[in-house]
This record gives sequence, C-alpha cells and structure tokens, in this order.
Amino acid sequence: MSTTTLNERIWPAAEIVEDLSELRKKAPLTHVITNIVVTNWTANVLLAAGASPAMVIAEEEVAEFATIAAGVLINVGTVTNTDARAMRVAAAAAHKAGTPWVIDPVAAGALRFRTEIVMELLSQKPTAIRGNASEILALAGAVGGGKGVDSTARSLDALPLAKELAERTGAIVAVSGEIDYITNGKETIAVSGGHPIMTKVTGVGCSLGALIASFLGVQKDPLRATVSASAVFAIAGSKAAAESKGTGSFAVAFLDQLSNLSA
Repeated sequence: MSTTTLNERIWPAAEIVEDLSELRKKAPLTHVITNIVVTNWTANVLLAAGASPAMVIAEEEVAEFATIAAGVLINVGTVTNTDARAMRVAAAAAHKAGTPWVIDPVAAGALRFRTEIVMELLSQKPTAIRGNASEILALAGAVGGGKGVDSTARSLDALPLAKELAERTGAIVAVSGEIDYITNGKETIAVSGGHPIMTKVTGVGCSLGALIASFLGVQKDPLRATVSASAVFAIAGSKAAAESKGTGSFAVAFLDQLSNLSA
C-alpha cells in the first residue's frame, strides 16, 4: 500500500500514523446519520478505529448534536422524507457551528429524489464529499454512468470532474475505487491498497465516509484528514483480505485489523 500524489510526491506515512494516534487518544464524538442497512456496521468500524460513534437521527435532536460532535456524516443510502428533513437540519447546524461534515451521496444521479436532496445539502458546504466514480460524476454534472449504488466508471475517469467539484464547492472530494483519489481541486492524492472483496460486504464503503468524519474531528487539514482515513481503511482492508476465506470472515477480520493496526 502506498500513497502518492499524481506528480509522485510521497504522502508522509508519519502523518498518517500521527493522525491515527490522535484519533485513538481523543476518540472523537462522531455524529452519524446513515442508511438503515449499514448503521450497526458503521458504528463498529468507528469503534474499532478508536472513534466514538453516535447514531442520532431524530429531527428534534440532530441540530443540537451536530454542534457538539467533532464530525458529522450524512449518508443518503435509504433516504426518506423524514430522513431528509433531519439531514437538512443537521447539515445547516454543522455548517453554522463550524463542525466538519461529510456527505456520502449514495446512488446520486440514479434516482431523482435523492439527487435533489444531495444537491440541497451541498449548499451547506460539506467539508468532504465521498463517493464512487459514478456518484461524483453525477454531482459534477455528468449524465449517466450510474447503476444504483455501484459505479460503472473508474475512479480515474471521474478525477477531472472531481477536481472541478472540489473547486466549486470548497470541499475535499474523495473518489473511491480500485485506487482512491482525494482532491481539493489543486492537489490530488492517490491512495492504493484495499482489496476487491471490500465491495462485496455491505456497508464497507459507507463506513469510510464515517471514518473520514472522525479523522476530520482530530486533524484540521481536511485533505490530510481524508487521506489518513482512506489510507488506514485501505491498509486494514488489504490485511484483512489476506487472512480471510470469504466475505463473512473478511468482515470480522476487517474490524480486527482496524482495532489492531499499529504504526
């Protein structure tokens, strides 16, 4: 596993180690509004990494909680009208309070309702946007390319428009794929590693968005925080794949690797 910019500058591994150590020391309170399929898994991923997850979803509570959390994730995977109201309130509260927040635009571009919700949420200035290539292309204005939550485009294909999206929104844009590309519009970091089996276990990709929110709670440079989260995720995935026998044992091994990951 390695992390390099496209001009071959090596991202210092020491910074990733430092950020993970800080995460474990501070156990940042991470407000997670995510889809019903992945809630339990996402909480376990954050606990394994060293963060403190809180799955607060009531519209009456999200504004208050978003102001006290270290980071917020909003994932639109199974969004309903009730969820959308809570998401709008949480995003606005996080933006007003200066709480870093992440949006995961699951299947944006494939369905009109969720795409409209995501575009509304973008007006609240997310700190980071994490999605697969098709989702990022949809947000950036490209037509087609999506297949539900699956990407039919490569992460590298989405990079030019990901840069434009980062410039336009002011957010870090993380494009997940065989190689993850993380960009602020000016600088791009490529994070290789991970394993194809990670796409076969429900919630793995969604939990990366939550981990990014946790790292944003301890590292104030949003590009560095997003890269550190992505690198830790890829390392744990690669190590878990090497010792697992299938998707079931991979899920357990992935949590173990996250919790046991050392410098």
